[in-house]
Amino acid sequence: MTANQLICAEELSKIRQSDNIRIVDCRFDLADPAAGRRSYDDAHIPGAVFLDLNNDLASAQTGTSGRHPLPDPALFEKTVSRLGIGNDTRVVVYDANSGAMAARAWWIFRWLGHDDVRLLDGGLESWSQSFELSSLQLPVRPRKFKARERPEMVITSAEIVGTDEVAALNLVDARDAARFRGEHEPIDPIAGHIPGARNLPFVASLTAAGCWKSAEDLAALWAECLGHNKATDWVAMCGSGVTACHLAISALQAGYQEPRLYVGSWSEWIADSSRPIATGEGN
Repeated sequence: MTANQLICAEELSKIRQSDNIRIVDCRFDLADPAAGRRSYDDAHIPGAVFLDLNNDLASAQTGTSGRHPLPDPALFEKTVSRLGIGNDTRVVVYDANSGAMAARAWWIFRWLGHDDVRLLDGGLESWSQSFELSSLQLPVRPRKFKARERPEMVITSAEIVGTDEVAALNLVDARDAARFRGEHEPIDPIAGHIPGARNLPFVASLTAAGCWKSAEDLAALWAECLGHNKATDWVAMCGSGVTACHLAISALQAGYQEPRLYVGSWSEWIADSSRPIATGEGN
């Protein structure tokens, strides 16, 4: 059975004061990159530390990359070691509620060999319904985190371009349906999707309250997307390799295969004008 990638607020409240647990606040606003840190400074789960999407969970964008390239493993090692995270530390990540940003941290830890990481179901909103917040930033004892990169978890633009039939990759795009169809594009300069891709907006895995659907409901969602063979290989993508990580959690919760991540995603795909673009419903 696939391990649960989620943790509820009640369970976290019982274990959060353990010496071997580190809670990580990952709130971030694409429209206001400094908002996540301000929100953390104002109030967070007691004892939590902060990781920033742009500065800690990604590296600088280049002319040929997507908006959120992978962070340098050596720099990530130093950052999380300073925040008191070692290779034997249990990590819990959260954001405002949906997990859209925290999922990227969840994936980065796994990519660098650390599987003991879970995402807070419902995020800070769920926690604050029953438990207190704090503005205190407590000192933490540094630990040693050694990255063990897993390159097999990643697929590149060149690999996708070099595939005879993209549909065979089972490329699943986490962006909302209107962006995927090319009807509007609020972030990137070109609208549409990779020919042969299919669309599963990441919010489809959530309830109206922003919590995760049951494993049974997620299994039905993925059966419609990928079929009933849970061992099917597939690739997750989105706009820049962030909400695609949300799809990875969703699939694992449903008992499906963990995907490779197209880190560059749509924002990298369109950086090369020779790559084909499609609009409409897709595969």
